[in-house]
This record gives sequence, C-alpha cells and structure tokens, in this order.
Amino acid sequence: MVLSTHPNPSAPVLTHFSLAGKTALVTGGTRGIGLEVARGLAEAGCAAVAITYTNTDPAEAEKVASSISASAAGTPKVLAYKCNVKSKESVTETVERATRELGGTLDIVVANAGIADHIAAIDYPEDKFREIFDVNLHGVFWTAQAAAKVMERQWKAAGAKSGEGRGSIIITASVSAILVNIPQRQAAYNASKAGVVHLAKSLAVEWTEFARVNCVSPGFIATDSKMRPVLV
Repeated sequence: MVLSTHPNPSAPVLTHFSLAGKTALVTGGTRGIGLEVARGLAEAGCAAVAITYTNTDPAEAEKVASSISASAAGTPKVLAYKCNVKSKESVTETVERATRELGGTLDIVVANAGIADHIAAIDYPEDKFREIFDVNLHGVFWTAQAAAKVMERQWKAAGAKSGEGRGSIIITASVSAILVNIPQRQAAYNASKAGVVHLAKSLAVEWTEFARVNCVSPGFIATDSKMRPVLV
C-alpha cells in the first residue's frame, strides 16, 4: 500500500486544517447537509466551490451560491450547476466543466446528493426502489468516478509521486448503513447507504495513489427545509 506523506508535518496544528487555495465540488449543495458542507469548505479557505442541484430553482441556486461566497472571508468564488446525478453523462460533464471554471483544478469532491422514502418493504413500488438506488448509490459512483478521472490526471501531471497532486473524495453515507431506525420503513434507503459505505472502502483501495476516499455516516439532521429530523 502506498502511504501518503505530509509536505510539512511540523507546521502548526491549525494549518493542517486550512484549505487555502483549494477548489471543491459538493453535490446536493443547495440545502441541508450539502449546503453546510459547502459553507464549511468556503470558511476553511477554499478559493472556489461548486455546488450542484437537481430540483432547486436555478435563480434560488444562484442566490445560495452568492450567500455562501458572502459569508466566507475573502469572498471565494462559488458557482452553482444543475446536474442529474442519476446520469453518468450529466455528472461527468458537470465535473469537467466545474473543474475548468473553478480555475483548472479540482481538489475536493463531496458526493452528498441523496433522497429517502418511507415505504413498507412489502409494498415498495419498483420505480421508487430503483430511484433510491439510482440517486443514492449509482449517483455517488458516477460522481466519484468523474472526480477520480480529474484527480488522476492532476496527479500524473504533478509527476505521479506519492503525496503530490492527490485529491480528496468524501461520500455522505448514513447511520442507516449499519442499523435500522424505527419507526421509519426505509429498506431501500438503508440498503443503498450500506452499499455506499462498502463502495467507499473499495474505491479507497483502488485509488489510493491519487485520491483519498472517505465516507461519513451522519444520524438525524434537522434541515432548514423541513425543520424536523431527517436522515441522510
């Protein structure tokens, strides 16, 4: 296994958390967890952040992007892109376009877009079951794959050396990947998130030379749109 080396391990602790000059992309970044992740990236010093959306009104998405930029020191560039994560073509085109418009490089990608339904398993309609997996699992893979191609290209351009030019891919899974919450009936959602966790582990092994791959599993989150606990 290739182990990454830090360029300056003796630097002050807080500097290790700085994202100064980095660029990032967050899917599902106009509301909920994705929005707060985008804000956090901007606040941590990212020079440019892209957020994607599917159902948000384009004008509203632009307002969200402007608010993220205005709330962070240095007013980073924040761009919004409409993207259907169920479509490999749409995701690939968006990631490549965002990379160009963010300045030519892409350092961080957060595959966050996801949906949930509360439907009894015995009654689950085929179209809704497939929809959950198309967004939550397939969409994550298309996002990670498109990001990996950009990051591998950047790593090779930097000389294909350990620790140089590597990117970071972060996937939003869920506590529901490892337990069954009640009284929600969401077998499809739980299964899709369990798949996401093992997908992240697999990609982390395959792409270790040019990208770090991690996933996080949040629990209940009170979103601004619902103002009640929801799972991600």
